[in-house]
Amino acid sequence: MQKEPIEIIHPGTFEPNNHWYPKALNAQIHPLVSYFMNLGSERVVNRYCHLNPQVDKEKLTELLAYQPRHFFHAGADLFHVTDAAGNRKMVVIETNSSPSGQKSMPLLDDNLEQGGYKRYMANTFRRVLKNRRVKQAGRLAVIYDKNYMEASGYAAAMADVFGEDVLLAPFYRQDTDPPVRFNDYLMEIRDNDGIWHPIRAAFRYVTQKPWERIPVHTKTLILNPIISCLAGGRNKMMAAKAYDFFNAEIRPYDLAIKTPETIWDVHKNEIPLWVKKLGGQAVVKIPYANAGQGVYTIVNQKELDAFMEQEFDYEMFIVQSLIGNYSWSSTTSEGKYYHVGTMPNNKNNSFVADIRMMVGSFEEGLRPMAIYARRASQPLVDHLDQSSDSWGILGTNLSIKLDDGTFSSDSTRLVMMDRRDFNKLGVSVDDLIEGYIQTVLSLIAIDKMAQTLINQKGKFRTRLFKSLNDDPTLLDEITL
Repeated sequence: MQKEPIEIIHPGTFEPNNHWYPKALNAQIHPLVSYFMNLGSERVVNRYCHLNPQVDKEKLTELLAYQPRHFFHAGADLFHVTDAAGNRKMVVIETNSSPSGQKSMPLLDDNLEQGGYKRYMANTFRRVLKNRRVKQAGRLAVIYDKNYMEASGYAAAMADVFGEDVLLAPFYRQDTDPPVRFNDYLMEIRDNDGIWHPIRAAFRYVTQKPWERIPVHTKTLILNPIISCLAGGRNKMMAAKAYDFFNAEIRPYDLAIKTPETIWDVHKNEIPLWVKKLGGQAVVKIPYANAGQGVYTIVNQKELDAFMEQEFDYEMFIVQSLIGNYSWSSTTSEGKYYHVGTMPNNKNNSFVADIRMMVGSFEEGLRPMAIYARRASQPLVDHLDQSSDSWGILGTNLSIKLDDGTFSSDSTRLVMMDRRDFNKLGVSVDDLIEGYIQTVLSLIAIDKMAQTLINQKGKFRTRLFKSLNDDPTLLDEITL
């Protein structure tokens, strides 16, 4: 692969054209989305509890004001689903510890030309750095292995907020001589003249098995730290368990993280049995992959056979109920849920879409930062045959893995929160509120799992992690 140079980002160099998709930069935010983004926690709680009167208002208020210890920003991928009786809900598919979102979000205010990039750096990154009282000398940095458009946007906003130069460094998994290293747990970045610079704090957009390159414990403040990935932000196995544990904690308050039915710790040879139990339709996931990689939708014997013929690096999988159309969704203990789908287009086709809700830690609590949606490439059909491509109908991720291991993006399927696109989704303010609350709950669940995995001395509890996620290949990858 061609090496990208280290960049020094100076204050005053933020250019909006470099950090938003063109159609997002020129879009007007939909009034309903703007209204939601400006609601504030008190009105969100009042509205949600009005529609869900069994929910404990005081507890929900407390959760929205939660201050994380490890997981400071997250993006949840949500499906808008319903059942035969018309009961709709927002379901968490996964929670991401290096989420995209800013480049797809129309500006809330024409006067805030740096948008969510600056909101995050001023209200989250700077505050956490101050609260942690980082005394380590060094520079500021942004490291990335994909999504240069957003990574560079965060770097430019960081330079403005702190009033100093920021190092922007690629940190690819396949790079045999990367410009980022850890010396006695302190991050160092090599500039283009070969000089290594200590880093006191860094924003991380490293997504591909980041635990291979970045230690769990570092002297450099990193947002988000690797423990947030291992606890569920990049580990679907641990996320499922984190949700389960946290749901037990909040059940007395009539709150819950809503997910597809999930079976964890599944060995490959057991997968056909679980697919059969779910009615012949299921989703099988490699727990530690991302960007749409390692997710297999199975709706017939042909797709199951194709999956079973493959070889995988990891030994453990998770199996989830498949949400499709009513006639071909998994049968679970709660019945069948199926996609609401987009509003029909002029060809009368609806599409599966997911909604990415991105939240960050602010002084007043966890607040929404960005929203966008993605639709599948093929229409949502009523019935399938043996030749149907279920991933084309159900897969929504925009990331495209290139031959050299890097990623591109299919922005043609992006659905923005603007006046033109938003109405296609068929969601309301109440749906956005529910998606926001689901995202907050999933972040808290993973943050609490991260706290459990770190002992009082700040060290990783390897034995506990192994007991929860006993996958030898993964354990060998983790840098301690």
